[in-house]
Amino acid sequence: MNIRILGSIIFFLIHIGAKGQVPGFFMKKEAKKVELPFISSGNLIIIPISINGSEPINFLLDTGVKTNILFSKSIGDAIGLFYTRKLELVGADGKAVLTASVSPNNPMDLGPLEGVLQTLLVLEEDFFELEAVLGIPVYGVIGYEFFKYNPVKIDYDRSLITFYESNRVRWRPLGYKKLDITMDNSKPYIRGKVKQFFGEEVDAKLLVDLGANHGLLLNLETSKELQMPPRYLESELGRSLGGDLVGYVGRVKSLKLSNIRFTDILTSYPEETEFSYVIKESGRNGSIGSEIWGRTRIIIDYRRDRILFKRGNSFGNPFEFDMSGISAKMLSLEAKRFFITNVRYGSSSYMAGVKAGDEIVSINRIPVDFWELSDLIKLFRSEEGRDISLDLLRYDSEKKELIDVKVNFKLKRQI
Repeated sequence: MNIRILGSIIFFLIHIGAKGQVPGFFMKKEAKKVELPFISSGNLIIIPISINGSEPINFLLDTGVKTNILFSKSIGDAIGLFYTRKLELVGADGKAVLTASVSPNNPMDLGPLEGVLQTLLVLEEDFFELEAVLGIPVYGVIGYEFFKYNPVKIDYDRSLITFYESNRVRWRPLGYKKLDITMDNSKPYIRGKVKQFFGEEVDAKLLVDLGANHGLLLNLETSKELQMPPRYLESELGRSLGGDLVGYVGRVKSLKLSNIRFTDILTSYPEETEFSYVIKESGRNGSIGSEIWGRTRIIIDYRRDRILFKRGNSFGNPFEFDMSGISAKMLSLEAKRFFITNVRYGSSSYMAGVKAGDEIVSINRIPVDFWELSDLIKLFRSEEGRDISLDLLRYDSEKKELIDVKVNFKLKRQI
């Protein structure tokens, strides 16, 4: 399952702040650095944050968005947010229009850190439903504000963020490589060398997108040099503001950042939409998501226009796509039920008779209560030829009742 979550969110928002004060994230006490553990789900970074003294709720940390977002107005109302106006947002498909409210000047508490005078864009309803695809409740996203003043180190191996005092990390630490970044609409871009299966190596402008769990994403409409690979699969690429993203998944031979090369990378190719002209005008060719950054240790330093990074423990692991053909979602954390939302045509599970709408009861004879959704995703990407047995519940429209179905298949690499 390749879930495209937030990197394609596009909107315009005038920042509202209190006169004479500076919005941002700061250490509560004077120190050289503080450490902040995070929850990792598919290499996405999730941290608990208290807003206006509320109980902590989970937020996604994302370099691909400008403004903090809360996914549901019902949550905003429950924690007593004050709203100044409403906005109409055009979605990534160029068609959908969603309503959001602006809530300025909110304090945020992250333990050793505090967010001062933070604006929240509050969606009328939870459009993303990330809990269903991540298996962890996530209620919002924080972006540029978290990174704008201080170097931030992300150690995916230890699930640990180090937030440095603004004048620290002036020199490049031993073993780290440097990437120059340019900021455009408060989002960081780098240059990378993309080697495809056809044509010359392409010098691409790429968004650093920690909030998307793809590896590499390329927008073919932005350059005649970018081409589809010889082998690809039609696939849902995930959900963004205003619609589901669809397109294709293939591979490129390599991506070179500084002098570090990632090889045989799974690459998403979204279909062109009515909103693609915005991407073209920005000069952006695509984005690099957490499937790549999660194999590194990275220091994001906006003040010095740079990223420092080095190989992490999982750097050499192969990039694997789902080998089952199954896309699944969880009903909720309280009702831990996994439902199959899509079965890829021609996949081994499709040939075995798995159908969209089936509920998974057990996996390899282990009841679903003992599985997390992330474990299921890892299993389906684990090893070609692996035996999978599923006990399913299926609604029989003729009998008008639920029936038990047992299927067996082997994982098969399709790309």
